[in-house]
Amino acid sequence: MNNKKNIFQQILSKKIITKIIYEDNLVTAFNDIKPQSPIHVLIIPNNFISTLNDINKNHELILGRMLLVASKIAKKMLIDKDGYRVVINCNKNGGQTIFYLHMHLLGGRQGIKFFF
Repeated sequence: MNNKKNIFQQILSKKIITKIIYEDNLVTAFNDIKPQSPIHVLIIPNNFISTLNDINKNHELILGRMLLVASKIAKKMLIDKDGYRVVINCNKNGGQTIFYLHMHLLGGRQGIKFFF
């Protein structure tokens, strides 16, 4: 796969402009362009990882940061008290459509009971 054509890689390289909600040296977060709930934020590592199957011990800090950022954004967007979902899809049958590891933060309505 040529990840230069991947939409997330283009967002990170600023070839596609989007409002960044959070960014640090490890991860970046922004709103999903096809939201599945009132709040639908994507959190991605700044370095390419294709799927959850491709992680290793060296990615522990990145994955932990992704979860920490999800929690911080949930608090900032005031969905932490009512609740939210955090989802990582893996490969085609797991619902992954963009092969760049990413986490969905979903909230803002009751009973988010769907898969991607």
